[in-house]
Amino acid sequence: MSELLPAVLWRNARLLPCDAAMSRIGAGALVTRGAQIAWVGREADLPPPLLGECGTRHDLGGAWVTPGLIDCHTHLVFAGTRAGEYAQRLRGISYEDIARQGGGILNTVMETRAASEQQLFEQSAPRLAALRAEGVTTVEIKSGYGLTLTDERRMLRVARRLGESSGVRVHTCLLAAHAVPPEFNGRAADYMDTIAREWLPQLAGEGLVDSVDIFCENIGFSADQALILFDAASKLGLPVKMHAEQLSNIGGSRLAARFHALSCDHLEFTDPADASLLAAAGTVAVLLPVAFYGLREVRTPPIAAFRGAGTRMAVATDCNPGSAPGASLLLAMSMATRLFGLTPEEVLAGVTDHAAQALGLAGRVGRLAPGAAADFVVWGISQPEELGYWVGFNPCRAVVRAGRLADGQLSGA
Repeated sequence: MSELLPAVLWRNARLLPCDAAMSRIGAGALVTRGAQIAWVGREADLPPPLLGECGTRHDLGGAWVTPGLIDCHTHLVFAGTRAGEYAQRLRGISYEDIARQGGGILNTVMETRAASEQQLFEQSAPRLAALRAEGVTTVEIKSGYGLTLTDERRMLRVARRLGESSGVRVHTCLLAAHAVPPEFNGRAADYMDTIAREWLPQLAGEGLVDSVDIFCENIGFSADQALILFDAASKLGLPVKMHAEQLSNIGGSRLAARFHALSCDHLEFTDPADASLLAAAGTVAVLLPVAFYGLREVRTPPIAAFRGAGTRMAVATDCNPGSAPGASLLLAMSMATRLFGLTPEEVLAGVTDHAAQALGLAGRVGRLAPGAAADFVVWGISQPEELGYWVGFNPCRAVVRAGRLADGQLSGA
């Protein structure tokens, strides 16, 4: 039990707990027991009996410390690239036109199906390593490039294996409803029934699915088809998420709010009424500025409406080979400030506390608080506003995961 584990003191730090108030604690300290945080606050307020229990003590040298970062929307398990399609888009061919011509997602599907499970792991591991180097301690990995039961299972197994090998906490998300595969061409309804009634129960029964997602768009699936999938997920006790309003508004976020989805992601075409529904449902709006940049979009998500409604906003990389070929959460944070107008405080909440909520992990990760995971990052920065400021520079000095130094060095912090 945690109370029997030795206490470890991490002192002389400036803390950003990422609580609801986005408070700051100067001259702060943390006490950890095993993989959990036991105490957080001003070092001067540390109870003497607890201090006496701390046999191991680390001096963080006055560094800023945040919770471990969370990338709550990635597709980082895939084979190949779509650099050729990027070049097509540079010549003016739209993402939608490429998809309708048989490219896009289906291009990656063919490459992913052709790769072995080991090849998928080897190609995906460097992308996760890049995120880990920036202080990411929790990541969501979606399937959706297999589109057969066998291949979706392989993707989810690779995601689990990546988490085990890297020490990064991995939340798996079944996104079989990413596109209609060639085997079901012209039969989207049949494909949805197959996912909902056959694949989802099997994969969930194998412990491979933490949540369920769908691409609800004119070039994806309708809101009526999403309803079938969400009903099936609910019966299995699985939370749902949705790619919605990236290219159009066909009622996706309204359905997601009805099911109290963990998150709705993209949301460039969301309207103020949708924002209010998401807020009331507790559904997090996940903003994906790298995809916005990669597709050269011009319509931004309704940030003012989200603020006005009190909709929580998260920020993620959307790491994928098509619209967001990037594996830097720090870059996504910077893009969110410049392209979407988020404040530094909003961006930091968006990759910690709000991102945790988008994965159904609120209170467990994403905050420096008693009972939360002892995952935190020591930064080589002079002020918190540098998070969301730097481009092409990683100021992460050290990462503590589950109460142990995992990456970097504490000295000189």
